[in-house]
Amino acid sequence: MQVHIFRGEGRIFGFTGDSEGRNLPAKHGPWSAFKTLELERGQKQPGVQVEECLDDIKRHGLHVTDAHTRITEQAMR
Repeated sequence: MQVHIFRGEGRIFGFTGDSEGRNLPAKHGPWSAFKTLELERGQKQPGVQVEECLDDIKRHGLHVTDAHTRITEQAMR
């Protein structure tokens, strides 16, 4: 799956299938495009918990981390 990564405030990163990042939570923005990766289950990607990221995107449409720690649910509140 092609995943677009955006940098938010501090050490916050948002991962989404939306190339514009429109579904990322505004409270952690402004968001700026960082890079795009092709993530596939079972493959490692430095700095990304691939399974966790893809699960969140499937469930919520996005995945959010703070210093590489998952904060998806907190970010959506």
